[in-house]
Amino acid sequence: MHIPTAHHPARPPPAAVIGGFTLIEVLVAIAIVAVALAAGLGLSMSLTRQAERGAELLLAELCARNALAELRLLRQMPAAGSRLQSCEQSGRRFDVSLSVRTSADADLLQVYAQVSQRGSVLLQLSTLVGRY
Repeated sequence: MHIPTAHHPARPPPAAVIGGFTLIEVLVAIAIVAVALAAGLGLSMSLTRQAERGAELLLAELCARNALAELRLLRQMPAAGSRLQSCEQSGRRFDVSLSVRTSADADLLQVYAQVSQRGSVLLQLSTLVGRY
Protein backbone atom coordinates (compact mmCIF):
# COMPACT_ATOMS: atom_id res chain seq x y z
CA MET A 1 0.00 0.00 0.00
CA HIS A 2 1.26 3.40 -0.89
CA ILE A 3 1.11 6.13 1.69
CA PRO A 4 0.92 9.67 0.36
CA THR A 5 3.77 11.88 1.34
CA ALA A 6 4.22 15.62 1.19
CA HIS A 7 6.08 15.28 -2.09
CA HIS A 8 3.68 12.76 -3.70
CA PRO A 9 0.11 13.49 -2.68
CA ALA A 10 -2.56 11.00 -3.73
CA ARG A 11 -4.57 13.82 -5.23
CA PRO A 12 -3.17 16.88 -6.90
CA PRO A 13 -4.30 20.17 -5.44
CA PRO A 14 -7.18 21.86 -7.35
CA ALA A 15 -4.91 24.48 -8.93
CA ALA A 16 -2.79 21.77 -10.53
CA VAL A 17 -5.72 20.00 -12.25
CA ILE A 18 -5.24 20.03 -16.03
CA GLY A 19 -8.16 21.86 -17.69
CA GLY A 20 -10.29 20.38 -20.47
CA PHE A 21 -13.61 20.86 -22.17
CA THR A 22 -16.83 19.46 -20.88
CA LEU A 23 -19.06 17.40 -23.11
CA ILE A 24 -21.57 20.25 -23.34
CA GLU A 25 -18.87 22.68 -24.50
CA VAL A 26 -17.72 20.23 -27.17
CA LEU A 27 -21.30 19.68 -28.39
CA VAL A 28 -21.94 23.43 -28.55
CA ALA A 29 -18.73 23.93 -30.54
CA ILE A 30 -19.70 21.14 -32.96
CA ALA A 31 -23.16 22.69 -33.39
CA ILE A 32 -21.63 26.10 -34.19
CA VAL A 33 -19.27 24.56 -36.75
CA ALA A 34 -22.15 22.60 -38.31
CA VAL A 35 -24.26 25.75 -38.70
CA ALA A 36 -21.33 27.61 -40.26
CA LEU A 37 -20.65 24.75 -42.70
CA ALA A 38 -24.33 24.53 -43.65
CA ALA A 39 -24.41 28.28 -44.39
CA GLY A 40 -21.26 27.95 -46.49
CA LEU A 41 -22.73 25.03 -48.42
CA GLY A 42 -25.91 27.00 -49.13
CA LEU A 43 -23.87 29.94 -50.41
CA SER A 44 -21.77 27.63 -52.57
CA MET A 45 -24.88 26.03 -54.09
CA SER A 46 -26.34 29.47 -54.79
CA LEU A 47 -23.17 30.61 -56.56
CA THR A 48 -23.12 27.41 -58.63
CA ARG A 49 -26.74 27.93 -59.73
CA GLN A 50 -25.98 31.55 -60.60
CA ALA A 51 -22.96 30.51 -62.70
CA GLU A 52 -25.07 27.91 -64.52
CA ARG A 53 -27.76 30.52 -65.21
CA GLY A 54 -25.12 32.91 -66.57
CA ALA A 55 -23.79 30.21 -68.89
CA GLU A 56 -27.34 29.45 -70.12
CA LEU A 57 -27.99 33.13 -70.83
CA LEU A 58 -24.72 33.47 -72.74
CA LEU A 59 -25.51 30.43 -74.89
CA ALA A 60 -29.07 31.68 -75.44
CA GLU A 61 -27.73 35.04 -76.57
CA LEU A 62 -25.42 33.30 -79.04
CA CYS A 63 -28.43 31.45 -80.48
CA ALA A 64 -30.46 34.66 -80.81
CA ARG A 65 -27.62 36.64 -82.37
CA ASN A 66 -26.86 33.81 -84.80
CA ALA A 67 -30.50 33.65 -85.90
CA LEU A 68 -30.63 37.44 -86.42
CA ALA A 69 -27.32 37.42 -88.31
CA GLU A 70 -28.65 34.61 -90.50
CA LEU A 71 -31.58 36.83 -91.53
CA ARG A 72 -29.26 39.72 -92.36
CA LEU A 73 -27.04 37.48 -94.47
CA LEU A 74 -29.97 36.41 -96.69
CA ARG A 75 -29.63 39.77 -98.47
CA GLN A 76 -33.39 39.92 -98.96
CA MET A 77 -36.27 41.07 -96.84
CA PRO A 78 -37.60 38.18 -94.79
CA ALA A 79 -41.30 37.44 -95.04
CA ALA A 80 -43.45 38.74 -92.20
CA GLY A 81 -44.57 36.08 -89.77
CA SER A 82 -43.14 33.71 -87.18
CA ARG A 83 -40.96 30.67 -87.37
CA LEU A 84 -39.37 28.34 -84.86
CA GLN A 85 -35.89 26.91 -85.18
CA SER A 86 -33.62 24.82 -83.03
CA CYS A 87 -30.16 25.85 -81.89
CA GLU A 88 -27.52 23.79 -80.16
CA GLN A 89 -24.67 25.40 -78.21
CA SER A 90 -22.21 23.49 -76.02
CA GLY A 91 -24.37 20.38 -76.14
CA ARG A 92 -27.48 22.25 -74.96
CA ARG A 93 -30.58 22.57 -77.11
CA PHE A 94 -32.47 25.86 -77.33
CA ASP A 95 -35.61 26.84 -79.23
CA VAL A 96 -35.44 30.16 -81.10
CA SER A 97 -38.69 31.80 -82.13
CA LEU A 98 -38.24 34.51 -84.78
CA SER A 99 -41.05 36.97 -85.34
CA VAL A 100 -40.84 39.35 -88.30
CA ARG A 101 -43.21 42.35 -88.32
CA THR A 102 -43.63 45.35 -90.53
CA SER A 103 -42.67 48.77 -89.24
CA ALA A 104 -43.77 52.34 -89.97
CA ASP A 105 -40.92 52.56 -92.50
CA ALA A 106 -41.55 50.31 -95.51
CA ASP A 107 -37.80 49.74 -95.89
CA LEU A 108 -37.44 48.30 -92.39
CA LEU A 109 -38.78 45.22 -90.66
CA GLN A 110 -38.82 44.57 -86.93
CA VAL A 111 -37.38 41.18 -86.01
CA TYR A 112 -37.81 39.67 -82.55
CA ALA A 113 -35.87 36.62 -81.39
CA GLN A 114 -37.07 34.77 -78.30
CA VAL A 115 -34.92 31.95 -76.95
CA SER A 116 -36.39 29.31 -74.67
CA GLN A 117 -35.29 26.05 -73.14
CA ARG A 118 -37.66 23.37 -71.83
CA GLY A 119 -40.59 25.78 -72.22
CA SER A 120 -38.99 28.58 -70.19
CA VAL A 121 -38.13 31.86 -71.95
CA LEU A 122 -34.51 32.78 -71.30
CA LEU A 123 -33.89 35.78 -73.52
CA GLN A 124 -35.52 38.17 -75.99
CA LEU A 125 -33.68 40.32 -78.53
CA SER A 126 -34.96 42.58 -81.28
CA THR A 127 -33.47 44.38 -84.24
CA LEU A 128 -34.40 46.13 -87.46
CA VAL A 129 -33.64 44.60 -90.84
CA GLY A 130 -33.48 46.90 -93.87
CA ARG A 131 -33.71 46.46 -97.62
CA TYR A 132 -30.50 45.78 -99.46
